[in-house]
Amino acid sequence: MKFDEIIDFRGKHTSKWDTMEKNLGVAPKDGLAMWVADMEFRQPQGMIDAVKRAADNALFTYFGDAGDYNASIQWWMRERHGWAVDEKAIFTTHGLVNAVSMCLETYTSPGDGVVIFTPVYHAFARVIRANDRRLVECPLAIRDGVYQMDFDTWDAQMTGTEKMAILCSPHNPGGRVWTRAELQGMADFAKRHDLILISDEVHHDLVYPGQKHIAMPLVDSSIANRLIVLTATSKTFNVAGMHCGNAIIHDEGLRAAYAKRIHQLSVSPNSLSMHMTPALYSPEGAAWVDELTAYLAGNHRLFLDGINAIPGLRMLPMQATYLAWVDFSGTGMMREEFAARVAGDAKIAASPGPVFGAGGESFLRFNIAMPRVRIADAVERMQRAFGDLQ
Repeated sequence: MKFDEIIDFRGKHTSKWDTMEKNLGVAPKDGLAMWVADMEFRQPQGMIDAVKRAADNALFTYFGDAGDYNASIQWWMRERHGWAVDEKAIFTTHGLVNAVSMCLETYTSPGDGVVIFTPVYHAFARVIRANDRRLVECPLAIRDGVYQMDFDTWDAQMTGTEKMAILCSPHNPGGRVWTRAELQGMADFAKRHDLILISDEVHHDLVYPGQKHIAMPLVDSSIANRLIVLTATSKTFNVAGMHCGNAIIHDEGLRAAYAKRIHQLSVSPNSLSMHMTPALYSPEGAAWVDELTAYLAGNHRLFLDGINAIPGLRMLPMQATYLAWVDFSGTGMMREEFAARVAGDAKIAASPGPVFGAGGESFLRFNIAMPRVRIADAVERMQRAFGDLQ
């Protein structure tokens, strides 16, 4: 199977491998990189061919005529998610963290409260603080072993000074696919507190068999005047380094404000990504994603069973993404001890839980988007590192 291919990323300027010793103390020569959220799989051949054609034709100029690019986004959202996207609603950004930052600049002011639902993708808090907005952490609740939305608690936290909320759907790092009822609750929460809602749906294609992601615009049309949806090929196809994403905005008022901010910043697209996206958002790309999600589901089962066999460790079951969230609180160890065992004994570089905000203190996040033999190796390393608990 194509996803079983071992690709050596060491020494090739990949953040995941070439900075893990500096950041986490795990040497790439005998360690496993399971932290940065990109995959260790080769991209679809059609996209690689598109990049080669661009190089052969010296297409490194300013890009013009985004018709094919926009049409591919419209096709993908319609065919894969049942969502009709107006071409005028598509704004291309330099990745989704850039898109979030531009939303903060466009729709909020310094000092405004911005709500995130923690633990959650760490870049949200980073750009909120960097833009001098006030971070408001609303904690998710764990019930029946999975994260749940807790609107009663969140309502009590609101002071009226909050202007925006950022939802991660599907959820990183918890791997949840939010239900329609939960998403409707989020829409109601945004209306109740007069919040602009940013729905980051970058993981929307990485949903396991039997699960169904629902794009936020399909949940409640009455929130169109406060909704921005963020999508990208980056996580789906392992092309995060191209820094290409989309803010999809159907409301004319929100759209005009965002367009003005893009004009102020003189943002223009990465030309190579404009050639790559139509090759990815295609029937070939769709078939590749179907194979990928089936493979990831197998990795998930192997890692889940192996980790949960270790007394004191509990991995939350995943419905989407390739990011496993493991709780070490049952070991009774201090954070420094279990983190040292993972990095020092198992020689695995995993993302520290506290960077994801409140609720992440006893967790580590592991990236399982790698050949299955490496997942089996990771399980063996973890079981040895915590062997005294067996």
